[in-house]
Amino acid sequence: MSPAHPFDASIPVLTEVLDDEPVVLEPAAVQQAPVPQPQPNEWETLERQLCERILGQLQSRVDFVLEQRIKDSMEEVLSHALRGLTAEIRSGLHDTLSKIVSRAVAQELTHLQAQKK
Repeated sequence: MSPAHPFDASIPVLTEVLDDEPVVLEPAAVQQAPVPQPQPNEWETLERQLCERILGQLQSRVDFVLEQRIKDSMEEVLSHALRGLTAEIRSGLHDTLSKIVSRAVAQELTHLQAQKK
């Protein structure tokens, strides 16, 4: 990746500043210094990087919110299904036990009636 600002020979490096006497820039010199403008391909690179970063942040937030909503929805759906399934099992068990007890009582009555004869 190329540096954000190309090397400018007119700008002293840290060692030059420390070796020489202090450099005082006149306000006029500072105002006249051209501000380097990014090249078109650098703008495209910056735009792409910014888009990728924002999309990544949004995607992680969307994933979190979506996961929470799915969990909440699934909890409600599973709770409703569990109540229905429990009621169905309870009803089926009640019917089965009723038939078993009725059959057992009928067999016992038949057995008792056979012993009386």
